[in-house]
Amino acid sequence: MKVLQIIKYGELKDSLSINEIEKPSIKASDILIETKAAGLNPIDYKMVSGGLKDMVPLSLPGTIGFDVSGVIVEKGAEVTKFELGDAVYTRVPQQQMGTLSEYVAVESSVVSKKPDNISFEEAAGLPLIGLTAIQALESVGLKENDRVLIHAGSGGVGTFAIQYAKAKGAFVYTTTSTPNVDMVKALGADRVIDYKSEDYKTIAKDLDIVFDTLGNNYTLEAFEIIKEGGKVTTISGLPDEESAKNLGMTNYKLPEELSSIIKEKSAIYKHTWMQPNGEQLAEISSMVKDGKIKPVVDKVYSFAQGIEAYLYLATGRAKGKVIISLS
Repeated sequence: MKVLQIIKYGELKDSLSINEIEKPSIKASDILIETKAAGLNPIDYKMVSGGLKDMVPLSLPGTIGFDVSGVIVEKGAEVTKFELGDAVYTRVPQQQMGTLSEYVAVESSVVSKKPDNISFEEAAGLPLIGLTAIQALESVGLKENDRVLIHAGSGGVGTFAIQYAKAKGAFVYTTTSTPNVDMVKALGADRVIDYKSEDYKTIAKDLDIVFDTLGNNYTLEAFEIIKEGGKVTTISGLPDEESAKNLGMTNYKLPEELSSIIKEKSAIYKHTWMQPNGEQLAEISSMVKDGKIKPVVDKVYSFAQGIEAYLYLATGRAKGKVIISLS
């Protein structure tokens, strides 16, 4: 079967290759999915660059990708909640990475049935961003009437997080660039901040929650605009001490600058390293069926254009998700 593989660490154009390998075998609790579409994510090209090799070591060559939608063609003896022919989608666990492939073997507990009112291409763009947004926002107890700032509203995580927060009854601020303002407004954000012409720190103030998707200075700036006792949830900033422990980082301490500002504001700070979760995917399916979440797809490429698709994603200009179709 055909797969898109990382063959070495380095530049995307030199480090990816379409290869032929054997179809995977499955364990008793696995299903085998015939891939219809695969979603691309920034973590993929960060792995290609070698930027995550200490946290996510790879055996090269290794097939790339974490998001997939398709049809079950084989199931293990212990699998009871799915049948052959079911249309499904998932974010595969790290050890089963490799969704840019004609067939994907995956642990059935992290899989959900695909919402029947969207395409395979739309479904393939939902798992990683949806699970990331849900886990990050729920880690700080998102609730009705919370005032929330979501950075990078036109990105994959941002487009989902805006819709999820609105569905939970929050008042949502988001940042984006001028060309994306109308698109982000259409997702339901209450106040769209064009960072090309506006300073978000003067507009979004006294917030309950900041969802930091950018890291660096944005993490520290979040504490300037939350209220006393507010919350900062990050996917790009430094780990909090509990998350670091879960990631196996022993003797880790937050830098003094960050720990001081957290204490000063009596704030809560949480870092999310997303985990696959079939039950949360089922929740996403329900929200999609009810019209509360609409997938946002920027471009769909063919399998043969896989490297080109990653080069486009790495420009940072995608409005929503970039998808590879194998249908």
